[in-house]
Amino acid sequence: QVQVVQSGGGSVQAGGSLRLSCILSGSTFRGKHMGWFRQVPGKEREGVAGIITSSSVTFYADSAKGRFTISQDNAKNTVYLQMNSLKPEDTAMYYCAARSSRDFVFSWPSTDYSYWGQGTQVTVSS
Repeated sequence: QVQVVQSGGGSVQAGGSLRLSCILSGSTFRGKHMGWFRQVPGKEREGVAGIITSSSVTFYADSAKGRFTISQDNAKNTVYLQMNSLKPEDTAMYYCAARSSRDFVFSWPSTDYSYWGQGTQVTVSS
């Protein structure tokens, strides 16, 4: 049974940092797209950052470039999202997601992802 388990998040003031973690179990870590998505009430879930686990190539939404870093630890089947210089508009529920894929380009639509973490709230105050 494939499971995606998240940890991290919380509340921080603007300009602060947080790190999210995501552990994949029950499936091979290699050959996956793993991404971080976020959602605020009334809006669609949007991709923030993604990584191709076979190559460690990373992808970022424009809102995340220069501030967020996605990385992986193959030994721990874990993906991280380091978020720096946080802004109030980063406030959202953050989700980790995984899908099996051999594509070299990260897939952004959330509907492409089969496995989801439980979500973790990130709140940035001004």
